[in-house]
Amino acid sequence: MKLIRFGEAGQEKPGVQIAGVNYDVSSFISQYDEDFFANDGLAKLQTYIEENKSDLTEIAAGVRLGAPFSRPSKIVCIGLNYKDHAEETGAALPAEPIIFIKSTTALVGPNDHVMIPKNSTKTDWEVEFGIVIGKRATYVEESEALDYVAGYVLHNDVSEREFQIERGGTWDKGKGCDTFAPMGPVLTTPDEIPDIHNVKLWLKVNGKIYQNGNTSNLIFSVPFIVSYVSQFMTLLPGDVISTGTPAGVGLGFNPPIYLQEGDIIELGAEYLGEQRQEVLAYKK
Repeated sequence: MKLIRFGEAGQEKPGVQIAGVNYDVSSFISQYDEDFFANDGLAKLQTYIEENKSDLTEIAAGVRLGAPFSRPSKIVCIGLNYKDHAEETGAALPAEPIIFIKSTTALVGPNDHVMIPKNSTKTDWEVEFGIVIGKRATYVEESEALDYVAGYVLHNDVSEREFQIERGGTWDKGKGCDTFAPMGPVLTTPDEIPDIHNVKLWLKVNGKIYQNGNTSNLIFSVPFIVSYVSQFMTLLPGDVISTGTPAGVGLGFNPPIYLQEGDIIELGAEYLGEQRQEVLAYKK
């Protein structure tokens, strides 16, 4: 099953995507939020779709898609989780996952604008495979971790490298700016992905491919990540864990390449769909 949300920003309604066609299910469920995931919403929705498929209302083409879930309690990210990405940035391979938090106010739809922050000169891109939590998770064993997953989502972990690296403190300053977390277009449930550790990801800027990776190259696996993060914080239904990015970010080039106003970012992943963002400069 693939979940979507559609409509103007802040007014999104729930829908589903079936065989590439988007349908409205807002008459059955009000929102894809913590309560939905915590109260067996996916199973109930699946039953509803099976019983009412012929009566579902198709969503008109061109309607805006938002992130496929409402604002989560937190967006947790894993840094340097691909060997080739660590190497391109000159960083040592981590002995344990690097964790940082991305502001939930950064969350936008898959095709919304990405805004270069005020005083930024080093805004960068990162295609990532995201995990969406399906039930409350605390001190989860790795062997049971996938039981806590509702599905998976495409994420562009937009990053401002000066804020992240050169301004002191942790990485969070360069990760949580407005529009820095485009997600979607769909939340894909686990049954639709044959192997989560063999998913191709790619990203282009202005038609040129910069990232071409695969989750088979993750340093830390999906179940390990879910288990590991749950040792340090309780994960709530609807929370997102973004698993890191493969090589090809702007920071990794010599000289580095950063986003400019008017650039077009396109990215995608098998089973998770595609995104497209126009880059805008901050204007007061």
